[in-house]
Amino acid sequence: MRMMVLLLVSVLVGGLAPGWLAAQSASPADQEAIREIVQKYLDSREQRDPKSLATLFTDDVDQLVSSGVWRRGREALVSGTLASSESNAGKRVLTVETVRLIAADVAIADARYEIVGAAGAATRKMWSTFVMKRGDAGWQIAAIRNMLPAGS
Repeated sequence: MRMMVLLLVSVLVGGLAPGWLAAQSASPADQEAIREIVQKYLDSREQRDPKSLATLFTDDVDQLVSSGVWRRGREALVSGTLASSESNAGKRVLTVETVRLIAADVAIADARYEIVGAAGAATRKMWSTFVMKRGDAGWQIAAIRNMLPAGS
């Protein structure tokens, strides 16, 4: 019985270890590439460049914005993002705080998200989480979650 338990534990640990290790760190190259995609997202958005913006997203990308609105699919994200930038003209700042792999080709990047100087309003401070997927085209954004801190 004891041997069976040890065998079972060895199989479970051996099967889970690769995923667990991947979730713990991203290589410096992956960290840099993911941070660059977030910066390209911000740059394309600020330049109101729909073609450049579209290349950053997977086909099935989705976004939950801080107002609770869902955007689903590349076209909805591009049009919604550009419309949001037009209606809220403050300067956006995204500062990636952490990047971690949750699988070999899937990563999460958490960023501080601020909108500064929107029509004289106070700086709006939020968080954004980017779910990234690596494919043939390199890293792309598969999902974005924008959140207001509690009490905001």
